[in-house]
Amino acid sequence: MSDASVKGPGPGGTTSPAIGNMQPSTPNGTGAATYFRKGFGLKSEVQSELASDYTGHLVDLLKDREYTLTVGDVTIRLAKEFGFCYGVERAVDYAYQARKKFPDRTIYLAGEIIHNPHVNSKLQGMGITFLMPDNGHIDFSGVRAEDVVILPAFGVTIRDFETLRQIGCVMVDTTCGSVLNVWKRVESYARDGFTSLIHGKYYHEETRATASQAEKYEGGQYLIVRNIDEAGLVCEFVEGRLSAAALVERFGHAASPNFDPVRDLRRIGVANQTTMLARESLAIGELVGKSMARARGEEYAKENFRTFDTICSATQERQDAVVELLREPLDVMVVIGGYNSSNTMSLAALCSETVRTFHVEDADDIDPDSGTIRHRPLGAKEDVESSDWLSRTDQVRVGVTAGASTPNNKIGEAVGRIFATRGIDPKTIR
Repeated sequence: MSDASVKGPGPGGTTSPAIGNMQPSTPNGTGAATYFRKGFGLKSEVQSELASDYTGHLVDLLKDREYTLTVGDVTIRLAKEFGFCYGVERAVDYAYQARKKFPDRTIYLAGEIIHNPHVNSKLQGMGITFLMPDNGHIDFSGVRAEDVVILPAFGVTIRDFETLRQIGCVMVDTTCGSVLNVWKRVESYARDGFTSLIHGKYYHEETRATASQAEKYEGGQYLIVRNIDEAGLVCEFVEGRLSAAALVERFGHAASPNFDPVRDLRRIGVANQTTMLARESLAIGELVGKSMARARGEEYAKENFRTFDTICSATQERQDAVVELLREPLDVMVVIGGYNSSNTMSLAALCSETVRTFHVEDADDIDPDSGTIRHRPLGAKEDVESSDWLSRTDQVRVGVTAGASTPNNKIGEAVGRIFATRGIDPKTIR
């Protein structure tokens, strides 16, 4: 049997009320789609290509030497959890398998596979066409029944999934399992009459897809808060210190259609974008729960407030590893990953609390010849260039980590450029 789902698969891999019973078939223009969620059994055939594209020699050396590499007066300390997580590896692997499986078909990607410019460029070089969202929506009008559409690790909204199902194209679903867990939680909230309070970025692909799960049930509602300060505004409303009109004015762009705070914030369930700062997601849940108890009593809160730890384990592990590394004396920290990568930004935020931190998108942002580094400061919208970022005298200890979308080869290249900035040829490092 092929890996096409057998009966009624939704984005969660099981029957979905929003999607209904979808029988696997070959695309025929009748609205029946072939759906793949577990690859094509071609992992061994694409493995050498993946290794060639994404393996990093210096990263292997660091791992072999207890995540420490000292050459001359430079010591690099790599966080023990970094870079590609399982979900990202799986998404990239399936994209490569899809190209191998369908060499002559048009293949589209619904957005970016992950938030890494190097990986996305590789896929574009393989002839995969990116359909980028505009105002939160993707235009699938050019997709035909015989085409293939890859769903990214972030997932897609229920609306987008249904559109593709109606087209009847082949769907290759790489949605991360950790994301699916959050979807199930939001769906359960909507089923039980709770509004989902989602800690995330309202414009992020994952958060849009997560919020759409509330729409599986009539009357399902959601409200998205970026941080604990925004969650505090929700608490102010719950406790009667902020008007409904003021809350709607503040969050109208980040709430479900026809959201009514008076009606919809009587029962609240907290969820999160999986790549947010883990400790903040937990703090938001605690803050809102206590607020409801203060406003309406402990018993009411027990019945009408829910929160669960839906933080991605890989996100948590990478953040924990950074916290551990930051206990050491470091002169500078380099965080590698896309500027639009939420989990990378969370790592940079953690590091910035303790040590001078440079968030670079790619190894090329480090220029050994000029001694400059192009980076994006925390909270900035544009990148800047800094000179003499590494001390030219004495010993220097540089901490390095990378977001879950950053491949080992780019981490290794960045490490090499750090050494080269101090006059050490990375080619001589063995």
